Amino acid sequence: MSPMTIGFLGIAGFLILMMLRMPIGVSMGLAGLIGFSFVNSPEAALKVLSSDIFNNFASYNLSIIVTFSLMGFLAYHAGIGSQLYAFAYKAVGHLPGGLAMASQVACAIFGAVCGSSTATTATIGSIAVPEMRKYKYNDSLSTASVAAGGAIGILIPPSVIFVIYGIATEQSIARLLISGIVPGILLTIAYMITVYILSKRNPELAPPRPGSRPSIGELLSTLKGGLVEVIIIFIISLGGMFLGYFTPTEAGGVGAAGVLLVTLLTGKMNWKAFNNSLRDTTRSAAMILFLVAGAVVFSRFLALSRMPFELAAWVSSLDMPNFFVMMVILLVYLIGGCLVEMIPLILLTIPIFFPIVVNVLGYDPIWFGVIIVMVTCIGVITPPVGINAYVIKGVAKDVPLETVFRGVWPFVIAATILTVILIAFPSISTFLPNLLMGK
Repeated sequence: MSPMTIGFLGIAGFLILMMLRMPIGVSMGLAGLIGFSFVNSPEAALKVLSSDIFNNFASYNLSIIVTFSLMGFLAYHAGIGSQLYAFAYKAVGHLPGGLAMASQVACAIFGAVCGSSTATTATIGSIAVPEMRKYKYNDSLSTASVAAGGAIGILIPPSVIFVIYGIATEQSIARLLISGIVPGILLTIAYMITVYILSKRNPELAPPRPGSRPSIGELLSTLKGGLVEVIIIFIISLGGMFLGYFTPTEAGGVGAAGVLLVTLLTGKMNWKAFNNSLRDTTRSAAMILFLVAGAVVFSRFLALSRMPFELAAWVSSLDMPNFFVMMVILLVYLIGGCLVEMIPLILLTIPIFFPIVVNVLGYDPIWFGVIIVMVTCIGVITPPVGINAYVIKGVAKDVPLETVFRGVWPFVIAATILTVILIAFPSISTFLPNLLMGK
């Protein structure tokens, strides 16, 4: 049996194990271990397994996941989200669909501090959905707008997806994080325009809220009580990393320490919130690190089978436009994102697609990272696996899941249009990291 055949069988074995509900990290690690044993030897496979798992958990680069996760969960459990929504509510709440627009603004800002899509969705959803229902907003619009807005946190730094992509492809994490800023702002605007159009076409979806445009003083009053300080700490943390004063891990540590200090001084942090922050950080980081460990073993097996290189050679021999090949790859991610959670999907496919996209098609690896994260933003809200829809269902327990999924499609269309624009104009993603860090 050829190594190439064993490679395909290894992927099939991983999918079977996953469908049998084995944890995804274990599925990838076990499939990689067995495949490596067949291509090389069981002894070599066991050596690779032990060394890769140890190196993975001992990696300094991966500690960025822990520090940024801690910063996000500290902000989450300290209740920063309620202040953010109050600010956004004041700023745009008077516009058509203003409460749903406020959800997008609040999600974008909180996602920038938190970096977690699910935490952003849960935090803003628990505040925004009851408020929208109070003003008789349609359940489908109110829940879907928050589910979609929560995905913005994946794109705006700090983003765990960008960190994982950077580690898997050995790209600069700082560059990747910077590259998500402009697309993240554009996605926020696209979602707000979507809400505005839906509300203008059918005012019954979002009845007007009584009130007028707030004054500057009223708007600034919502920033008191620690919110300004947290935003400043976030800017210092990421700004120091972008300017080269901090490593990514140090930036996360500075941000986490700063958020903890501010929330303690403002009385927002108590022992229970701190304990919950540590618990959730441990769970989240352990899950991601275990996924990465399994993916490292599996990618070693794929590299040994030479399947990625053979596929790259096959694609280079095809007489097809690069744009068409890229569309096929993105279609795989879109379909896969409907069936599998995006982190394991990215870890599984990057060893296969990255050599094709960068070495054969000649695309920029930073740009490709942005496109992957954009597709992730779509994947977390599309049925049947769209995790943000399930999170918002947990917040609005009496709203059927079908209602949430029915409302996400206008936001899926908006994100898809923006993805096409980013593909057509790659400089939208790359000009800022090139400007700040050089080419």
